[in-house]
Amino acid sequence: MSHDPARIVVFDTTLRDGEQAPGFSMDVASKLTLARALDALGVDIIEAGFPIASPADSEATLQIAREVRRPVIAALARCRQADIEEAARALEPAERRRIHTFLATSDLHLERKLRMTREACLEQIVSGVRRARQHTDDVEFSAEDATRSDLDFLCRVVEAAIREGATTINLPDTVGYATPTDLREFFEEIRRRVPNADRAVFSTHCHDDLGLAVANSLAAFDGGVRQVECTINGIGERAGNASLEEIVMALRVRHDRLPYDTGIRSELLFDTSQLLSRVTNEPVQANKAIVGRNAFAHEAGIHQDGMLKDRRTYEIMRAEDVGAPWNPMVLGKHSGRHAVQRRCADLGFQVEGDELIAVYRALMVVADDKKTLTDQDVRSAVNGLRTDSGPTNDPIDPFDTPSAATHHTTHESGYGHGV
Repeated sequence: MSHDPARIVVFDTTLRDGEQAPGFSMDVASKLTLARALDALGVDIIEAGFPIASPADSEATLQIAREVRRPVIAALARCRQADIEEAARALEPAERRRIHTFLATSDLHLERKLRMTREACLEQIVSGVRRARQHTDDVEFSAEDATRSDLDFLCRVVEAAIREGATTINLPDTVGYATPTDLREFFEEIRRRVPNADRAVFSTHCHDDLGLAVANSLAAFDGGVRQVECTINGIGERAGNASLEEIVMALRVRHDRLPYDTGIRSELLFDTSQLLSRVTNEPVQANKAIVGRNAFAHEAGIHQDGMLKDRRTYEIMRAEDVGAPWNPMVLGKHSGRHAVQRRCADLGFQVEGDELIAVYRALMVVADDKKTLTDQDVRSAVNGLRTDSGPTNDPIDPFDTPSAATHHTTHESGYGHGV
């Protein structure tokens, strides 16, 4: 695999780290379905599972390796003989295979979890990478809890792993502790101090415990990282992993500051997100960036008025770019008359002047009791007023701008709902 300096390799771990999240487990058939979708999406590497963990994980990895041919198929293994042999067996049918072996390197993990000295850790890493290398030329080593590891020791580990044949070095922020500045400086320092660093691709794997996984991943690119480990919808242990769709679109929208590219077909992001949601029976949060149902929806009148005039006023990307439905006119209690008039027109009703004011007022009464207004609510309001017309008062509509300001005084508090 060639590595253009501006090309970020996308390593998707939805089927492995993502599945470890409580409630997100998947059967073999579901994993295979998702693997095909990830292939179509354009990910470079699919981490299919942790074969030693269970027979189902091993079988899923085997089936994906057999049937999904374009991307590299990776399997996770601790730096132990049994793990590596099982990973190699499951990956045997793959067109291109990677063994991803790991061991913790922080003193906290070594002392409290593994009861292992630094020297024993280093020996096990050397042995594990060497054994994995016997099965494939594509070996990735991950130093679990790397960002909380002693830097001198971590440099020794990285140098040894590369010397033994690791072609990718992943330095995960396992517990989501780092900040973006930390990550950039961390990778710069490791790459500067490890003498054979130029022989491996460096990878970042960030968790979202502080809500910084995507920001940290982007900062790591500036530190020389050229592989990102991420998941669809950001699923994963605890607060989750870096979200694939957010990383991809950040690079697309802010290419001026983030001059990196991926091979992802962004127009399939929404469909892939929805597929994962169906497979796991776990909904995507409504306000989730890129793929949430509200990501391209607007209710506030100020926003709706701007959207009617030019989408760029409140959108930095198009819903079409990620394959999502565009829903700029969600009617609710924050909507203004311009949005109501547009929805009426879409439904075949031409309303203006006093009639528009009356329809707007009638809908706002309904909106007080409902989260959103439906097309039927609009039809009922228009038809009801047309069969029972009477005098109307101009309701306060603080959300349509600027034309609304020519009809009445806008309450400052109204603008608070629009931003």
